[in-house]
Amino acid sequence: MATIKLNSGYDMPQVGFGLWKVDNNVCADTVYKAIKAGYRLFDGACDYGNEVEAGQGVARAIKEGIVKREELFIVSKLWNSFHDGDRVEPIAKKQLADWGLEYFDLYLIHFPVALAYVDPSVRYPPGWHYDGKSTIKRSNASIQETWTAMESLVEKGLTKSIGISNFQGQLIYDLLRYAKIRPATLQIEHHPYLVQPELIKLAKHEGIAVTAYSSFGPLSFLEFNMAHASAITPLLEETTITSLAQKYGKKPSQILLRWATQRGLAVIPKTLREENMKSNLDVTGWDLKQEDIDRISALDRNLRFNQPTNYFSTDDLWIFA
Repeated sequence: MATIKLNSGYDMPQVGFGLWKVDNNVCADTVYKAIKAGYRLFDGACDYGNEVEAGQGVARAIKEGIVKREELFIVSKLWNSFHDGDRVEPIAKKQLADWGLEYFDLYLIHFPVALAYVDPSVRYPPGWHYDGKSTIKRSNASIQETWTAMESLVEKGLTKSIGISNFQGQLIYDLLRYAKIRPATLQIEHHPYLVQPELIKLAKHEGIAVTAYSSFGPLSFLEFNMAHASAITPLLEETTITSLAQKYGKKPSQILLRWATQRGLAVIPKTLREENMKSNLDVTGWDLKQEDIDRISALDRNLRFNQPTNYFSTDDLWIFA
């Protein structure tokens, strides 16, 4: 298993398994099968609503002796509703209890957006809306307040490393001004339609590892009725990708994942099919020619799917202005 050395000193598997939109009914079994297939990194989040089931899959694999806890790299994320400094540790402990774990290997700020606290006993996961329907209510918590609380999680042994997700350059530089513990990773939407070369260059310069999510582009977003997701050619069917798949004797999905890993990024693809679990893991032991990497990168359209403004009505957008 190829790994990436984090600035926190730990090795992170370069290929992991993403848990976004893995249905609760199949999540435990999916995690268990993925561990059997060879996955060691699992990328979860409060907002995914399936951490209890994911933990059940982990527990089953450990009980059967397939893997040891220390061989796994479990990632979770702090949701927007818990950015206030005094809310970070309690929710991290709840998430650990849901997973059935004593510590996370990596804990991320999910979005640089602070929303008003919602008690988990009222609604969990809380989602974007304060009332669970239509009202968006902000918190005044600063990123510095949240990050200071994240650092305390490391000091207390609740997570080994901390990082950020969906941050852009200006916010990263702001965070680095006061961070006592530098973010170990930056998780971003990254695919040939959204290459973000300058952001990746910035992270590399600052010693922050980059994890790419949504490696297959618009595929994961079609169900949200985003016009720009349905209007563009799916990456798995894009002619540059399919021709390279034929050239190298690989699946289009493998071409997309190798394009990222060969450039030093980590990836977290998701699939429910066991054959695809195995092929998605096989994306570090062979190389694309540089000219083919450049051909894929040239597909860039700066087309972003996973941003809050794509999910809400016009009346909600003031919160992100």
